[in-house]
Amino acid sequence: MLDINLIRSNASDVAKALAKKGVDVDFTHFLEQDTKKRQLLSEVEQLKAQRNSNSALVPQYKKEGKDVSELIAKTKKIGEDIAKLDEEISLLDKEMTDFMLSLPNIPDEDVVAGGKEANEVIRTFGEKPNFDFEPKSHIEICENLGLIDYERGAKLAGNGSWIYRGLGARLEWALINFFIDEHLADGYEFVLLPHMLSYECGLGAGQFPKFNDEVYWIDNKSETSKFLLPTAETALVNIYRNEILKESDLPKKFAGYTPCYRREAGSYRSEERGMIRGHQFNKVEMVQYTTAKDSDKAFEELVGKAERLVQKLGLHHQVSKLAAGDCSASMCRTYDIEIWIPSMGIYKEVSSASNARDYQARRSNTRYRNEETKKLEYVHTLNASGLATSRLFPAILEQYQNADGSVTVPEVLRKYMGGIEVIK
Repeated sequence: MLDINLIRSNASDVAKALAKKGVDVDFTHFLEQDTKKRQLLSEVEQLKAQRNSNSALVPQYKKEGKDVSELIAKTKKIGEDIAKLDEEISLLDKEMTDFMLSLPNIPDEDVVAGGKEANEVIRTFGEKPNFDFEPKSHIEICENLGLIDYERGAKLAGNGSWIYRGLGARLEWALINFFIDEHLADGYEFVLLPHMLSYECGLGAGQFPKFNDEVYWIDNKSETSKFLLPTAETALVNIYRNEILKESDLPKKFAGYTPCYRREAGSYRSEERGMIRGHQFNKVEMVQYTTAKDSDKAFEELVGKAERLVQKLGLHHQVSKLAAGDCSASMCRTYDIEIWIPSMGIYKEVSSASNARDYQARRSNTRYRNEETKKLEYVHTLNASGLATSRLFPAILEQYQNADGSVTVPEVLRKYMGGIEVIK
């Protein structure tokens, strides 16, 4: 959620910033509501003061033998007026809150306007693999080596589902274990999270109410329902919801493993076949809680960590700085780490490192006490995949494939696979 004081003081600048995300906002009506609400609040305070004054006079009048019936009647009428004003304020507050919750985050100043077409590749790692044989797609490799069972996965759960089998399951688990070990070595707390979350989690993360059609609901879609988490970030940024942290306890660094459940898997274009896009996939997610002054440093750390994981796997990839319109609604800036899929001739994202600044914390009311000023401030939240496996798995198979149809196991994963060097 945006800072209402920013809108009050610089509504036109906020509107221009949101336009970089392709969002057209007119704050005129909202500001009129805000002015009216503050006027009504002032009236209520005056009426409450009058009521308190009248109430204090009642025992005095009685002691003096005066008739208090008229004073009591006036006090009752004031109470009725307060109730009416409170109801009007409540309605205004709900409308204003709903409007604020619908607004995306403001992109950072250096983030350019536009969508995917305006994304900028800022660096690459390694070279595209060259083969002296006809390379296979990951789908062929998986089927030939018995690593993934697409047919029976679809039988069990429909399109966009698969079964890891044998060495395929071991390779997937090796990736997850590798990521977790790396995060532990870097001082991140490893957590296992609930997969069914309350509505407040989606609201705090910035996914609800606008994107509540993109998740799987457990029962009816409502504010009392639970949903399957689309990413561990949704849970991790809500751990300290409605809490006040000590500045000395920041930064908080978490790495959480979960499957991710998403409704948006769906077009099944040629570039999304196999495991590239699915309704359920595995991911280790990193989240940090920081102060405002450490926010940029934390972002660079998360980008570097995600990128180093791909580098240690020896995979050719690029890092792209996303334009404002390609950043998610909650984020000020995002860098994508994108791996090369040879059979498709394209790069696919395996990690989005993003900074929400205080946007999510305002929605979840997560604050810390500044040790110098003693004032309460909102934390900054940041996240990055560390990493998602459903695209790494195909990239490993395709970039490490051999002429005889086998696949060389990346060196960093071999200890997690019992020393297996080649999948035959």
